[in-house]
Amino acid sequence: MTRMTFALAVMLALPLAAASCSDLTDESTASDNSAALGDAIPGTNATTFAAARNNFGLTETQGDGLGPIFNERSCSACHSNGSIGGAGQNIERRYGTLTNGVFNGLAATGGSLRQLFGIGGFNPSPGVNCQSGTDANPAPGATIFAGRMTTPTFGLGLVELISDGTIQGIAAAQPAAIRGVAVTNQIHLTSGIFTRGQTHVSRFGWKAVHASLADFAADAYLNEMGITTDHCAAGSVVRDFATENRANRAPTNAVINGCPDDMVPGTDDSVAEETNNCAGGLTEVQDDVANFAFFMRNLAPAPRGIDNSNGRGLTEFNREGCNGCHVTTTFTVTANGRSQSFQPFSDFLVHDMGSLGDGIGNDGDSVAVTHRMRTAPLWGIRFRNGLLHDARTSDKATAIQNHAGQGAAAAAAFNSASSAQRNDLLLFLSSL
Repeated sequence: MTRMTFALAVMLALPLAAASCSDLTDESTASDNSAALGDAIPGTNATTFAAARNNFGLTETQGDGLGPIFNERSCSACHSNGSIGGAGQNIERRYGTLTNGVFNGLAATGGSLRQLFGIGGFNPSPGVNCQSGTDANPAPGATIFAGRMTTPTFGLGLVELISDGTIQGIAAAQPAAIRGVAVTNQIHLTSGIFTRGQTHVSRFGWKAVHASLADFAADAYLNEMGITTDHCAAGSVVRDFATENRANRAPTNAVINGCPDDMVPGTDDSVAEETNNCAGGLTEVQDDVANFAFFMRNLAPAPRGIDNSNGRGLTEFNREGCNGCHVTTTFTVTANGRSQSFQPFSDFLVHDMGSLGDGIGNDGDSVAVTHRMRTAPLWGIRFRNGLLHDARTSDKATAIQNHAGQGAAAAAAFNSASSAQRNDLLLFLSSL
């Protein structure tokens, strides 16, 4: 295990198998919906939350398994705006091409995520000289390029608890012209309310890739920091996040001269090695991933500010049709044994955004599918420096006007509104 003690790791792992983490509640740490940015949701044990937050902020090294290629050295390096866990200044780079009219992520050259850094030269054993290489820019064969801003994690533990049926019900009730798609994916890690192999509605990431924050954390640990992990699920070893990324610049893709993937041969942090391959029917999430998930699951939503439009902005928000996708629904879930209500201003569906879509998808996706983007939650928008998926602007009016596809009607309504109406809407958004 890395850096955290075994006792603390066990303490963190146990509640993740429960639906609400109620066995870690602590009345003295309760907060409310006006909690300060970066605080925990009501009922979270303060000591455990602080330890998990510290793990989220720790810098990884080659000795921890960093690389061979990576984008940052800690979770907090990408999630920092306003507080640890916020959005980031980082714009990760995606690429691909179209082959026979469908998306090709160029997996053979390391696609479709471009990692910015490599660990360079390293010596895993005496006389063995290795080189990580770095991703070529532009990637060979790529014709589609996109940027994605790091998303904030405030309140995501509450979002994780929204039932699949609730999200699917929102889609069913939307007018056909703007109806979103509920993306479903299989769960990789048994953690919290999720069991490996289950299918759930995904709600995290710009393309709605993950339903579970444990899966989200393990995926980021692998792809953003290059740290591979394995896990246990009912006695079976889970190696879904245990394959290293390699630089897309030939010939550094190849394993030559006895070079391992990085400084740490094999899986960087392996639960299987520590537990005799998950003997005894063990279910356990690797400790760092468990800590990251605990932190995000218990991170409170960003507090709301003052609405200087005196309510007129919300009226305009609805009149222009923004609420068609950025729904004003107040969701209620049970977290830490308590009923908790929140208003994220998202339907957590993906929509065809036309020219605003980033053109990136999974291998075999049609062009139309690559234009789909998840509705970005608007809560906490006042703590973000960049707007839209690629942070192309920091101006809210410009962001609205860039909406296309199923968002085009709302953009047109904003453009045709009076200056007073637009100002009221922007004041309202600035309070979120």
